[in-house]
Amino acid sequence: MKVFLNGSLVDKNQAKISVFDHGFLYGDGVFEGIRAYGSLVFKLKEHIDRLYESAQSISMKIPISKKDMAKAIVKTLKINKLKDGYIRVIVSRGEGDLGLDPRKCKGNETIVVITDKISLYPKELYDKGMDIITVPTVRNIPEALNPQIKSLNYLNNILAKIEAVNSGYQEALMLDHLGYVAECTGDNIFIVKNGEIYTPPQCMGILRCITRDAVLDISKKLKISAHEHVLTRHELFISQECFLTGTAAEIVPVIKVDGRIVGDGNPGKLTKIIMKEFKKLTKVDGVKYTL
Repeated sequence: MKVFLNGSLVDKNQAKISVFDHGFLYGDGVFEGIRAYGSLVFKLKEHIDRLYESAQSISMKIPISKKDMAKAIVKTLKINKLKDGYIRVIVSRGEGDLGLDPRKCKGNETIVVITDKISLYPKELYDKGMDIITVPTVRNIPEALNPQIKSLNYLNNILAKIEAVNSGYQEALMLDHLGYVAECTGDNIFIVKNGEIYTPPQCMGILRCITRDAVLDISKKLKISAHEHVLTRHELFISQECFLTGTAAEIVPVIKVDGRIVGDGNPGKLTKIIMKEFKKLTKVDGVKYTL
């Protein structure tokens, strides 16, 4: 495997950063997870735009242009001969000292592009559906760390994931500090009620997910009413369908929430339609490349 590191493609075992890098020391940086399907980088522009927006929000300048970042991603996929794969783009503040002050980071920011295969959940869960559980760890409040910044600090999500795993579940539902539904540890959440789709609004402490936006676009195209609406666990318990969305997860049905069966306990009709339409979208919406 070759990894893109600060302008060069290097062997995986040579892809090293300084222990003084602020991304390593403090999670001081941003990242994106992107997918390639059949030699097409899905929604590459949207992902790169979000990466640069996250960097802007934490007062960090990415030292290459968006166009060159896109070239680096495609180049890394091609050298690793990947038609289908997961892409992780990481940009950290770079090397500094042991203090917090980002002005002490004297060099350029660190840029890493990793491409590999990924399977976030077993195929069985996409066919039969997933059980999820609400965990005690609440989502960070936006005033503390805005969820629109896709930062390297994912400890909030990791703690919730640990609680899910310790309880025997693959995924955890996180509430906000007021007790409303926010998102799962790595996915956004949707429900279906009376043929209409609902998902928590961005103000509820969620990341604006590229896949989430794609689902809302698909719903509009299919003339399915879709709402960004405050949700409680009660709404999830009485929903007729439920599913999660994310770049790594794609779209995965949920059939049980906190022990309550969703609908008839099987992936729902609308969920299956959206899954099918999403697969179609991954073949056309992005940047094509050849190996």
